[in-house]
Parts: sequence; structure tokens; C-alpha cells
Amino acid sequence: MMWELRSVAFTRAVLAEFLATLIFIFFGLGSSLNWPAAPPNVLQISLAFGLAIATMVQAVGHISGAHINPAVTVACLVGSHVSFLRAVFYVVAQVVGAVTGAAILHQLTPPHVRGSLAINRLSNNTTAGQAVVVEIILTFQLVMCIFASTDSRRRDNVGSPALSIGLSVTLGHLVGIYFTGCSMNPARSFGPAVVTGRFTPAHWVFWVGPIGGGILASLLYNYLLFPRSMSMSTRVAIVKGTYESEGEWEEKEKSMEMTSP
Repeated sequence: MMWELRSVAFTRAVLAEFLATLIFIFFGLGSSLNWPAAPPNVLQISLAFGLAIATMVQAVGHISGAHINPAVTVACLVGSHVSFLRAVFYVVAQVVGAVTGAAILHQLTPPHVRGSLAINRLSNNTTAGQAVVVEIILTFQLVMCIFASTDSRRRDNVGSPALSIGLSVTLGHLVGIYFTGCSMNPARSFGPAVVTGRFTPAHWVFWVGPIGGGILASLLYNYLLFPRSMSMSTRVAIVKGTYESEGEWEEKEKSMEMTSP
């Protein structure tokens, strides 16, 4: 675990999560601003969030895995894809990146345009219980798409994972906006709420729903639909951060050679 913390690759991955979430939030929320000459519509907002996530997945996927979402990180932890330490650092980086992106947009936007900065709230008489279920479903399909499109075991024509994930985010927004403004990402909801100081009574929905949907998708995909042939001891080692692949051994050896006298 300490080796992972001292790794340059680990630091780069955390930084990538921060920057990717910052940019995602800036462009996603930016598409939702109420400019007098061009008020936003559902299609515009949906495409902006989808294109932003697709762009960031393409940009930093090879560096950090491009989670850009605490719900995705928790799902990866449940599926034994990342260590607990990495998951904690990723979530912190994502939350800080979301707040930073929302703060930059807030400062650049005229007061009469920024409004509530597109915070998530329940709409059209949606109850908190209904909103949780909606967010679970929206995030479930996103996380399933992420695991399926990035699974290295597949031998069929997967296509572009970045495009698939971007379309999945767009799909969620096309439906979810009418219920909750569409979160699917606790950091996306938390960032503008912190900057504007407007935490709705149902803000918890935007944490419980996405994380619940992500965990459900991870359990189904990684342990039932397409399980990995991995022993329990290996899974525990991955979560603890003590599992080292061949590539990680080579990285450690190079680091030791560089620091040795």
C-alpha cells in the first residue's frame, strides 16, 4: 500500500482524476447556463455532458482509468479493480475537482446568467424515493457500460470505449433531467451545491442513488454476468493494495535502480 502511495504513476493518476473532473464539470454545467439569447434545452445539455465525459475518458483513460465519478470508483472497488487507498484518493480528487470546476465557471459567468449553477434538484413532483430509484437506474446503465466497454477479456469488436461511455451519459441525461436534473455522479451534484451554498433537502439522493446503482452494476457484472477467475486472496490483496502485477514489479525495480547509489 505504501509503495502505491509513493509511486509516480499513482500521483499522476490522482492528478488526472482532479483535472478530468474539473473540465467535465466546467463544460457540463456551462451547457446548462441560462443565456438570454440562447436558453439551454435537454438535448444540448445531454450532448454536452456526454461529449465532455467522452473527451476526458479519451484524454486520461490510460493514466487513471478515467473514473471522474465517485460512484464509478466505488463500483471499481467493489469489483476488485482498484485498492481502497486509490479509491479514497480518487474520490477526494474528484470532489475537489468538481468544486474547482464549478467555482471557475461561477466566477466567469455573469450573475444574471449563472442562476443556481444547474444544481441537481427534484422536479415535476418527483419524490425522494422515486428520485433514488431513477438515479440508481441511470447510474446502473452507465457503470455496466463502463465495465463492458473497457473489459480487456473481450475479443469481439468493442469499438471506442470513450464514445460508448459518452453516449451512456447522454442517454442518462435525456431521461434523468426531467426527474432530478440527472446526477449519476455525486461530485457533479456536490460541486455546484458547495459553490452556490444551495444544498437541497434531498441532496443525499444524489449520493445514495448513484453509488447504489454503481455497486449493483459492479456486483452483477463482476460476480454474476462475466466474473473474473480470481481467488479471494487475490481480490483481498488488490483491495489492500498489496497485489503487484508484473508491470508493477518492473516499475518498482526501475525506481529502486534510479534511487540506488
